[in-house]
Amino acid sequence: MMRFNTDFVRYCIDEKEHIPAITDWLRRTKDWNALFSFMTEQALLGVGFRGIERMKSEGMEVPREVVLKWFAVSEQIRQRNVVMYQRSAQVSEQFLKEGFRNCILKGQGNALMYPDPYVRMSGDIDIWISGGREKVFSFVRKSYPNTMLRYHHVEYPIYNDVSVEVHFMPFFMNNPFYNHRLQKWFHCEENHQYAHYVETPDDLGHIPVPTVEFNLVYQLAHIMHHFFDEGIGLRQLMDYFYLMKNEKCRMKNLQFGETNLPDVLKHLGLRKFAGAVMYVLQEVFGLEDEYLIVPVDEWRGKTLLEEILRGGNFGHYSGLTEHGAATKYFLKIKRNMRFVRQYPAEALCEPLFRTWHFFWRLSHS
Repeated sequence: MMRFNTDFVRYCIDEKEHIPAITDWLRRTKDWNALFSFMTEQALLGVGFRGIERMKSEGMEVPREVVLKWFAVSEQIRQRNVVMYQRSAQVSEQFLKEGFRNCILKGQGNALMYPDPYVRMSGDIDIWISGGREKVFSFVRKSYPNTMLRYHHVEYPIYNDVSVEVHFMPFFMNNPFYNHRLQKWFHCEENHQYAHYVETPDDLGHIPVPTVEFNLVYQLAHIMHHFFDEGIGLRQLMDYFYLMKNEKCRMKNLQFGETNLPDVLKHLGLRKFAGAVMYVLQEVFGLEDEYLIVPVDEWRGKTLLEEILRGGNFGHYSGLTEHGAATKYFLKIKRNMRFVRQYPAEALCEPLFRTWHFFWRLSHS
């Protein structure tokens, strides 16, 4: 069944793909809910509706109630994206007026890379702003004294309809050695990211987003961290797929000064995981060899794909979230010990960082 589901994902995004084998299974079982559930778990319902529409246009008999169900959800996703584009532009402009340069991470910047900029299922708004933790936290606390502080961001409940996280740093790694390198790299790149503005569709706003080169590093670190946290879903890998379909990847025009991208990834401890991501992008999405930034790592890639299909979007369907904090703490350790052979630096440091972070939050609350 999983093979059928991933074939459907590729069918949704690749016009050259034929009607997938899952259609025969659907004709026999009539179990359209199973496909809907899978796309829900992977946060790909907006993309999935494109596949449903295409099935109909190519002669597949899709029940009317199924089409209406997917259509209703896809319209909700579309309207949500309109709000997210508007809010992203508003919060960015607000911080700029307060003297904080900024850029919108992931989210609507990723949505703009999709063929249809309204089909990506949105989460919250992550905005990276200048000034450092103390200055930013002090500013936020003036308006929201009870807001929650994390190692790399603080909650900013300015809107009732959209959650906003203000980042002091884009992200972090569990291993302190590689995290130090990553934060230093972010610092070197930040001015260019704050100045990189793009237009949103239908004049919904003017927002700063990271460059392609920066995103290839940052979003890989983000995916890797969540892989060790609780899990990651296909939506994050689809984001990375469309990021890599950029012409710069095909032309291999990916330089950071005198350093090329593979060397940057190696320096930051991301090279092995990048090979695993390349495997998933080819296996599920059909990424062509000409776009690969590092060679495919099938061994690590199969493990990554298994975890993606097991846990769903951010691991919400892995079962870990059903337990209390204490039980979940040890279950995470048990889970991550399975990855020690493949990623010893991150797997062994993950419980250490999590423990340190717990006490750090207590002292900064």
